[in-house]
Amino acid sequence: MRVRAAKLTKKKKVIEWRSHEPSRLETFSDAVFAFAVTLIIVSLEVPKTFGDLAETLKGTGSFAVCFTLLFLIWNNQNLFFRYFGLKDAWTATLNGALLFVVLVYVYPLKFLFNVAFLSNQYHENGAIKAMITDHDVPTLFLIYGLGYMAINLLFYFMYRWAIRCSAEIGLNEIEIFESKTIRDIFLICSFIGVVSIAIAYLVPLHLVGFAGFFYTTIGPAYGLWFSYRGRKRKKVFPNTELHFS
Repeated sequence: MRVRAAKLTKKKKVIEWRSHEPSRLETFSDAVFAFAVTLIIVSLEVPKTFGDLAETLKGTGSFAVCFTLLFLIWNNQNLFFRYFGLKDAWTATLNGALLFVVLVYVYPLKFLFNVAFLSNQYHENGAIKAMITDHDVPTLFLIYGLGYMAINLLFYFMYRWAIRCSAEIGLNEIEIFESKTIRDIFLICSFIGVVSIAIAYLVPLHLVGFAGFFYTTIGPAYGLWFSYRGRKRKKVFPNTELHFS
């Protein structure tokens, strides 16, 4: 099925797929991601009253953001295995580390967006309490930033390893160039995590929210980097018409 789907487009991809069927490593990874989604689900129980339903639905926004972020991580991992089809011990080790970080990352991720979407409030025995104090916010950004950095660095090392194995898996010069482009955007994103952590600890407490807003630079970073590398690719490999898959 994946082989047929890959052939539906007549456009030549930047990096051709070398794997179309999931390996046992990928199947295990999918199970881990499914478990991670279960951990962030809004509620495992059916609400018994309308009040319970309304309270449960308040977590929908947080769940949507967490689900989207987990999906993006899964998609990056899926594309890596589609592109290169690597199954060696070092790839398995890096992938295992990635899955470990994802599972550890789930609850801090959910907590962070619950704070954002629920206005830092929760109900306990009829009383409204704060989910986190102002003094703990920098530490929360530290935890989130370390997880974000770790995930991006692991993807960086996975692509770096794939490039080192280019002769073995048959990457051509253009594919190596594009693999380096993807590899380095993960390094750039990890640097964004470093800056966010620095902001959280260097600015006054009433401005610590800027540490979170700094992650909005991810989109422009992607745009500028891929635009720059696209122009460079046209100079290095003229008369080549390629498209991202």
